[in-house]
Amino acid sequence: MAIASLFSGVRVVPVLTIPRVELAVPLARALVAGGITHLEVTLRTDCALAAIEAISARVPDAVPGVGTVTRPEHLAEARGAGARFAVSPGLTPAIAEVARTIADMPLLPGVATASEAMVAASYGFDHVKFFPAGAIGSVAALRGLAAPLPDIRFCPTGGIDAGNAGEYLMLGNVFCVGGSWLAPAGLLDKEDWPAISALAKAASAL
Repeated sequence: MAIASLFSGVRVVPVLTIPRVELAVPLARALVAGGITHLEVTLRTDCALAAIEAISARVPDAVPGVGTVTRPEHLAEARGAGARFAVSPGLTPAIAEVARTIADMPLLPGVATASEAMVAASYGFDHVKFFPAGAIGSVAALRGLAAPLPDIRFCPTGGIDAGNAGEYLMLGNVFCVGGSWLAPAGLLDKEDWPAISALAKAASAL
């Protein structure tokens, strides 16, 4: 299943760093209640795979994915936990080769330059993550890539927030944005699910 198909109609993907597995299900439910269904759970905590497994088993309206994929073995591990898509900060030949063997968990590889986007396209990835967007030229850089790379679509991540997400989403070569602003650490610590639902509702209206 291609990213384009799985992400049809999706405009915002929260980038989630979940510190405790018991937060995974209520967090996912809060985001889904606000209209955000596709959830990137980053491999930045020891409980990330367990969190994906819990969301997959107990939040049927959520589409859990795995983020911060930096080694090929992460892909099989995440698929076994129930991840339905994968996101990496970059792309290596080993990750590309393994990703192409897992048809039901498409990969969104990260790129930061035109050359990296062309390499990703040579492996068959025409939907890529543009990372870290805020540090490498943001909207102007993506606008500049549109003409020379007309067949590549981007998901900018890194430095995206409620204030600038709409500007990115107006670009014709951007199919969605990713960001951590929907589940900030302060709200997670307080388990303030209504506040997270409100952020998700605002994001889903972009």
